[in-house]
Amino acid sequence: MAAPAHPPRRRVKNVLPLCAAGFVTAFGAHSVASSLGFLQTNLLALGLILAVYDGAEIILKPVFGSLADRIGPRPVLLAGLAAFAVASAAFVLIDNVAVTRFGQGVAAAAFSPAAGAMVARLTPEDARGKAFGRYGAWKGIGYTAGPLLGGLLIHFGSFDALFLTMAALAVAVAVWAAAAVPPLPPLPRHRQTVKDLAKRLSHSDFLRPTAALAASTAALATGVGFLPVKAAEHGPIVTGAVVSLLAITAALVQPRVGKALDAGRIATRRGTRAGILTAAAGFVAAAAIPGLAGALVAAVLIGAGSGAVTPLAFTALAKSTPDERMGQTMGSAEVGRELGDAGGPLVTGGLAAVASLPVGLLGLAVVIALTAW
Repeated sequence: MAAPAHPPRRRVKNVLPLCAAGFVTAFGAHSVASSLGFLQTNLLALGLILAVYDGAEIILKPVFGSLADRIGPRPVLLAGLAAFAVASAAFVLIDNVAVTRFGQGVAAAAFSPAAGAMVARLTPEDARGKAFGRYGAWKGIGYTAGPLLGGLLIHFGSFDALFLTMAALAVAVAVWAAAAVPPLPPLPRHRQTVKDLAKRLSHSDFLRPTAALAASTAALATGVGFLPVKAAEHGPIVTGAVVSLLAITAALVQPRVGKALDAGRIATRRGTRAGILTAAAGFVAAAAIPGLAGALVAAVLIGAGSGAVTPLAFTALAKSTPDERMGQTMGSAEVGRELGDAGGPLVTGGLAAVASLPVGLLGLAVVIALTAW
């Protein structure tokens, strides 16, 4: 008997190794980036090293997403995790952070969109919101915990300890995924021209959720980087608590919003707009309310707003995409997240440099709010 074209859907529990893969790429991005200042004092060289990881992801995520559609996402996921482990461990031998970061970026560009595509294909439509909520929460924890855990590993060990920890983490997640995640064969696809691809990626069904993801990631990255400046006079413990409050809020909100979406209690577009405006309101609060109080209010609003957007936007992308093109869509949407991750702090820092920090925060609030069309 011929196998069905679409394999049976699994329940949400099977996406947990994929959530862990999301944590790996987020932890890998921020744990090293936040600590490079101790290793590299040349600011131009520092900027180039920081850019090489994100640059590899921006360029290659759509490529690997399309490959996942062509050969199936599971081998791309496992190969990407294995490559991430090799690139991380190689630092101990070559002692070249730029080469290592490029290798990590290439590997993350492979397994990140593959993981997102598998979350969509393995989850029934009435549970996708909750699944993407978990996936986004794990990535958010990785983005925020990376600087803290990375700093501890470097303080009590060395950069070798940090890179070896990332290698071990990638191996552990690869083994878990290989054992727990079922194979997903490539699905039959109609031939797609460049014109077809451009038409699909320029459609509002793709542009709206991708812009929302970029805005939410910009909010998170800027909140993590700039809210501690508001509370700097209270010392590192308090500033760390502010960042933790943001991360915990986002992590708690995402699966709950996803579950509410699955139950029909939240509409995708209206909920996304509310999340974006809530995050923007967080930056207004940070600019308008002085001191620690402003940082705490902003952390809650930014965490809640960005956390709400992630499962709604990913679920909208999955709903509007045929399964056989899921990897390509997720890879392309991830580019939006990367641009937001880099662009949010850049906009805020640029405006703050020529005016003041409150102006920078308000400027980002306006940019974020503009995506809520």
